[in-house]
Amino acid sequence: MSAVTRILLCSAYAVTVASLSLLNQARAQDSSELMDEVVVTATKKEHAENVQDVPLAVTAFGSKQLESLNFKNLTSLSYTIPNVQLENIGTTAATANFSIRGLGINSSIPSIDPTVGVFVDGVYMGINAGVLFDSFDIEGIEVLRGPQGVLFGRNVTGGAVLLRTRAPSDTLKMEGHVGLESGPNYIADASISGPLIKGVLSGKLAVYHDHDEGWFTNRLNGDPFGAMQETIVRPALRWTPIDNLDMTLRMEHGESDGDGPPGQNHALFSRDSFDFSVDGGGSSDNEWNQAFLEGNLAVPFGEGRITNVLGWREYASTSSADIDSTPGFAFHAQFATNQDQRSEELRYAGTFGPMQLTTGLYYFQQNILYLERRLLARGSIDRTGGGDGDFSTSGVFTAADWALSSSVNLNLGLRYTHERKDAKVSTVRTGGGDVASQSLVPDFVSSKSWDDLSPRVGLQWTAAEHSQVYGYWAKGFRSGGYNFRNTDPGVTPGPFDSEDQSSFEVGWKQDFADGRARLNLAAFHNKIERIQREINTPGALGVTQIIRNVGDATIKGGELEGRLRLTGHLALSVQAGYTHGRYDSIDFDLNGDGLVTAADASLDLPRLAPWTYGGGLSNELRLGSLGVLSSRLSFNHRDGSFYTDNNRGTLNAANLLDANFILTPSRGAATVAIYGTNLLDEVTFGGDTQLPNSAAFGGGVSGRPPPTFSPLNKGRVIGAEVRVRF
Repeated sequence: MSAVTRILLCSAYAVTVASLSLLNQARAQDSSELMDEVVVTATKKEHAENVQDVPLAVTAFGSKQLESLNFKNLTSLSYTIPNVQLENIGTTAATANFSIRGLGINSSIPSIDPTVGVFVDGVYMGINAGVLFDSFDIEGIEVLRGPQGVLFGRNVTGGAVLLRTRAPSDTLKMEGHVGLESGPNYIADASISGPLIKGVLSGKLAVYHDHDEGWFTNRLNGDPFGAMQETIVRPALRWTPIDNLDMTLRMEHGESDGDGPPGQNHALFSRDSFDFSVDGGGSSDNEWNQAFLEGNLAVPFGEGRITNVLGWREYASTSSADIDSTPGFAFHAQFATNQDQRSEELRYAGTFGPMQLTTGLYYFQQNILYLERRLLARGSIDRTGGGDGDFSTSGVFTAADWALSSSVNLNLGLRYTHERKDAKVSTVRTGGGDVASQSLVPDFVSSKSWDDLSPRVGLQWTAAEHSQVYGYWAKGFRSGGYNFRNTDPGVTPGPFDSEDQSSFEVGWKQDFADGRARLNLAAFHNKIERIQREINTPGALGVTQIIRNVGDATIKGGELEGRLRLTGHLALSVQAGYTHGRYDSIDFDLNGDGLVTAADASLDLPRLAPWTYGGGLSNELRLGSLGVLSSRLSFNHRDGSFYTDNNRGTLNAANLLDANFILTPSRGAATVAIYGTNLLDEVTFGGDTQLPNSAAFGGGVSGRPPPTFSPLNKGRVIGAEVRVRF
């Protein structure tokens, strides 16, 4: 019996015994948001389902739970879900580098497709840039672990993150919120929603503003660092002209500007401190617009629903960064990204006797223009490059749940995908382009197409009303592509090939005694063929990044999520995850010794933290006429991991302690909250890229670590907020 199996079985036994022994103490009343049921849309059926009824590993949060977790953006959930890392790489603002079950990337290159797809109101976000701006006005979030290729397409081999914003309401609702965090950081948002034409048309307007004066301090001059301003305007309309038709238009405009990354250089400062010193503060300027139109038509055929989701988004960003992270001028960089995307998904979901069917068509197209300017040796070396791409994908999918008996379902699914990428790449060189005018001078032009079949076969056994055991086998694929940050003229920027995955998962979901206790377990075994790696090494232009399919790998592990109502107002939640990965075969020199040997295959997979675990206590204390005091205290741990494929860059292990206290008065519509995140002031980074080991980069000193570019995340944050609802 493997170590992970023993741990999961022991944990299951402990939670089960504890829950049964404490159930007699539990009151029937439950007012803790932890115990609230959450419905999910992940299966794309005609109706949302209880999270406990779906045969896959998914962690879901409703709006009340997000408030108790001090949710601000997706990184707020990074330590609360087993085997999940929702991180900001830090090189440029709001760029996601997500990893689930050891499958993740370490790149800010917009042409590199993720292993974890992000979907907002059913629309896929085509690039990682611009994903991690603040989120508000959120109805729910679903984090799906494991490949989701049948229903969500490519680039979800690790999993998918689904966000749902609030739809316009049929009754008048108003909400306002102001907050202050250490930094200082000032936050305010407001929304109003209600009928415009009763029974026919409703509308919503939500506005958000964040003014962060900078949590960090630049040791070069003692000035605050990390300033950022962000404004989001989100109008929406919902039209119901007839009983069986509804259409919802969601729009958004956002702007953000501020400082560049707070890069720490480990040749100069300890990786256990927040100290850094940069002469180039850098900058970040971002703007985006989007419009999503969803239509739902109820039809008698299978008592089903036809859904059409149209999506359009444009995103523009310019930024600069002090990559050398020293008080001198060794390596500064400027970036520009322009992306526009459009997509459509048309699907049908209905029920035919023992079968629930979901089937549909999908199309996605995006244009990406990326430019990068590298200035080295106080600007005496000036090089520019980038890429211009037109990427499209189309697909057809079908998923069916067939009831073989009253307790056993057969889950079947299949998706066909065709993808094409046309790319023009300019190697970073003299005359390779111009960031200011956003013009590119390509020296490489190429096109390539990929076709893929992603099946899924599973069984689901509902042993009792609140118990299920499931298992499935699924395939998925991650797009091939091109490297838009090509710094070596002797290396082709692509195309590298797609990455295929075959995954087995078994799970058990169990509720005890009318939902007072819950235990969910999952174990998985993933085989990845032609795994894509971005090999980061020091080079003549500061850093060289080569993207290749380097071989095959296996990743396996297990997860546990549990909750227990200790009393009517006190609830406990726990989570734990274990992941182990290894290369099965290698055909690329990962460690840079000039040879492809067993030493390359023995390297650990990057961004794979072996252990994640934690727990939280939620309580509600009635204070008589004063109201109710809700409190939550949580502790979560993540092991350290390697950041780069050569295992020279590393990410710190971290222990996150968070607390939240919310007072809801008996009278009035206001709530007051005081909270703290990362109370232990743990130091974490978005990345840990190795730089040339020379004096100009702070290196070459005996006994010191080599120079790095390691963007810091915030440490301890204390905040207070007032929220009013009508």
